[in-house]
Amino acid sequence: MAKKSKIARNEHRKEVVARYAARRAELKEIIRRPSSTPAEREAARAELRRQPRDASATRVRNRDSVDGRPRGYLRTFGLSRVRTRQQAHAGFLPGVTKSSW
Repeated sequence: MAKKSKIARNEHRKEVVARYAARRAELKEIIRRPSSTPAEREAARAELRRQPRDASATRVRNRDSVDGRPRGYLRTFGLSRVRTRQQAHAGFLPGVTKSSW
């Protein structure tokens, strides 16, 4: 079980990312577009730098949805490897079977 503060901070980051996502996309498009003037590009870069760090989607950590474990995250299930194994053995993940050979 991860610390509650780490889980809460990550949830806050998700909210901040969602709040700034549209504006960040606009600014990045201005920077990327060949028809933008150098002054427009520089203004877009400056505004992008003024935004909070947590507005970047790369700051969000993938965590287990049950207990918040940050390592061994399996995107398919939204769970860590440990929790995935437990849930698969209990039969809570449809279509997942234990392999043996």
